[in-house]
Amino acid sequence: MNFDRASGVLLHPTSLPGAYGIGEIGPEAYAFVEKLKEMGQGLWQILPLGPTSYGDSPYQSLSTFAGNPLWISFDLLLKEKLLTKSQLKSYPVFPSDGVDFGPVIQARFAVLQAVCRSFSRNASAAKKKTFAAYCDKNAYWLDDFALFVALKDAHGGIPWTQWEPELGGRQADALKKAAQQYRAEIRNAKILQFLFDDQWSQLRQFCHEKGIKMVGDIPIFVAHDSADVWAHPELYYLDDKGFPTVVAGVPPDYFSSTGQLWGNPLYRWDVHRNTGYAWWVARMRKIFEVVDIVRIDHFRGFEQYWEVPAHEKTAIHGHWVDGPKASLFEELNRQLGALPIIAEDLGIITHQVEALRDQFKFPGMRILQFAFGNDDKASTFRPENYPPNCVVYSGTHDNDTTVGWFNSQAGQGSTRSQQEIDRERRTILEYLRTDGHEIHWDLIELGMRSHANTAVFPMQDIMGLGSNARMNTPGVAGGNWRWRFTWGMLTPAMIERLRYLTRATGRLR
Repeated sequence: MNFDRASGVLLHPTSLPGAYGIGEIGPEAYAFVEKLKEMGQGLWQILPLGPTSYGDSPYQSLSTFAGNPLWISFDLLLKEKLLTKSQLKSYPVFPSDGVDFGPVIQARFAVLQAVCRSFSRNASAAKKKTFAAYCDKNAYWLDDFALFVALKDAHGGIPWTQWEPELGGRQADALKKAAQQYRAEIRNAKILQFLFDDQWSQLRQFCHEKGIKMVGDIPIFVAHDSADVWAHPELYYLDDKGFPTVVAGVPPDYFSSTGQLWGNPLYRWDVHRNTGYAWWVARMRKIFEVVDIVRIDHFRGFEQYWEVPAHEKTAIHGHWVDGPKASLFEELNRQLGALPIIAEDLGIITHQVEALRDQFKFPGMRILQFAFGNDDKASTFRPENYPPNCVVYSGTHDNDTTVGWFNSQAGQGSTRSQQEIDRERRTILEYLRTDGHEIHWDLIELGMRSHANTAVFPMQDIMGLGSNARMNTPGVAGGNWRWRFTWGMLTPAMIERLRYLTRATGRLR
């Protein structure tokens, strides 16, 4: 599927400004959409929108179907009288420049649980009717998810493999008893999903009114401690106690000399195939109900994926195993039609992966930060070698910011030596014919002027921020996903400069 020539901004909603400790999908999100419009942008790209758990990574969600209740806007709840100002009177004051996840989660869920308890009393008749319809429509995943969340909370947050065997193993009588015992908690979990969906739908509609498409993101694999795996263990390689026998990762790469051991359970693709890929069809149908375009993280895993024995401590001792290849996408096309998918085709990419991507005309990704090193494929990331059907980024959520990358030192978030970094920096300056004092704008302009139909830039690069604004460092367990911006960081000059480049390069929406 060829995309129209356009550009956009990568910003996860958690990074939005606001008074409640984390970005929300309320007034500040609407204000951001207005800023995108001012900048002439046609795309807003986010990271996965599922509820997060230990580690706070959006790529390790409790459900691939659910939304993150942490994003529910308190201001919109106040407007609908589902929340009162008195309930926020003792709400803590949090820093504006980052997300302190532990205390924020505790404070926000205390408020949200109070909203759930008073929902039947405060919600209008129309709202309650819409809630009932939402539950009916989404029962195929919502019932399992709500029970999973209730049981997880009842067990102090421990993984489902540590619950009583009859609950972890989903024995019918035990589940029926739990559904009765935790019916209030189950209803609360459904209310939160409904409130998220209601607010998100309104925000997406506003984006459409402003001519902006939402670009979503799904990881190819799901978290082991998730409703997805607990509800459908037959779809994964698990032992008789529910633990993975093999897990996902990638071999040693740019970011880590020992590879990345993600730990996700691996799919039994033979079982998926025998069901007509029913779970994947449901997954893709659901994500396209909430976004317009989907980036699939680790696309190469559909052709071959890196399988690591579950007992290994690093990803070094893994091996490549065949994925479903074209058969999955043929089935998706048959049931859902041609889908606007971006293939994250970074890392060790073979001709077979490229052929699978091109068979379905999915645009791949080009990262400008990868264009100047000594890697064999560096030249493919340079604009003169781009096909039109691709998406160019200065960097992704896994990269350092462009300013941070340009000024980096050895051992900071990549496997490059200092000699390699220095040589790479000289290559950049010669290629761009610049002194590097505005390296972020140099790369933005380079991407904008390229033949790539789509160009997307992290908000941090538009603002010219350094490494302290980095979103994620792969292989590092703590301190990720926390960055937030404030409105004072986005100046009129930045807005006008990006709009000028957008117009000058034929991307203005």
